[in-house]
Amino acid sequence: MKISRILVIDDEDDIRGLIQTCLELVGGWQVVTASSGAEGLIKAETEQPDAILLDMMMPEIDGLATLQKLQSNQLTKHIAVILLTAKGRAIAQSQLAQLNVKGIISKPFKPLDLANQITALLDKTHLEPNR
Repeated sequence: MKISRILVIDDEDDIRGLIQTCLELVGGWQVVTASSGAEGLIKAETEQPDAILLDMMMPEIDGLATLQKLQSNQLTKHIAVILLTAKGRAIAQSQLAQLNVKGIISKPFKPLDLANQITALLDKTHLEPNR
């Protein structure tokens, strides 16, 4: 899956900035950012990114609630979502299928590897048969 624009939804300014810089420099992608689930939902609709990198632990609307709203919206349900979480190891493959996400990237991540990790997750799941 070729991506050119990605939406990063994370409530931590430093993490968001680091991700944006890495994905722009290493991935060559256009990066749109949102500091909350609510802002992310609006930007997903208006920007129509190729993929979303979604932090699971956020105040107010957490990542899971944001994911559910993205998937129930006709304008955003087609967008590939990758979860970004400090709890990544706790989510089993069976749960991934139920959540209908492309994969999980655990925090802390290696900034220079992030673009390749995202590309690999999107390519890997793109080749699998539809469920």
